[in-house]
Amino acid sequence: MRLRAVLFDMDGTLLDTAPDFVAICQAMLADRGLPPVDEQRIRDVISGGARAMVSATFELDPAAVEFEALRLEFLERYQSNCAVHSCLFDGMAELLADIEKGNLLWGVVTNKPVRFAEPIMQQLGLAERSALLICPDHVTNSKPDPEPLILACKTLNLDPASVLFVGDDLRDIESGRDAGTRTAAVRYGYIHPEDNPNNWGADVVVDHPLELRKVIDSALCGC
Repeated sequence: MRLRAVLFDMDGTLLDTAPDFVAICQAMLADRGLPPVDEQRIRDVISGGARAMVSATFELDPAAVEFEALRLEFLERYQSNCAVHSCLFDGMAELLADIEKGNLLWGVVTNKPVRFAEPIMQQLGLAERSALLICPDHVTNSKPDPEPLILACKTLNLDPASVLFVGDDLRDIESGRDAGTRTAAVRYGYIHPEDNPNNWGADVVVDHPLELRKVIDSALCGC
């Protein structure tokens, strides 16, 4: 079936949001008179969300008494500074332009709450270009459940087989596959050191956004 739309996970796939996460973590440490941590320590656990990043930053067990206050502070800071340093990954602007020139739809399906995801899309000038933004707020079950992708396809009135979902986490691939979409895993995202995208069962694995050009061209031809 001919490709009609390309959907992206947000963090680590469409956007490099790590710089904002890192800046917030380092600021929280500095405010407490603590030294900065290696940036990679934070990047390695971004897919685990605020809980994982706070735990890695402060080397603190989530069960610790002071942990929840730190997590809430992290989220409060992120609410005010969620699109200061975040940007499209290298090559992604060109890829989106190609998708639009090819008269394909594109959108975002993310596990990031809408209160963070929507402002980021707006501030980066992507909201008016994206066909949709599906967040946990819109569904009962988040990825890896197929519900977000099923809702996206239903909203676009498209057969899942005509949709390509791109992500940097096993949850993305599982969600897309179970929803019936084609799937692409990216190695450039926030991959945990112990993870291997080659083992996720995606239809294709790429190292750079522009490698998706060939994938999309092939799908457009029905190859």
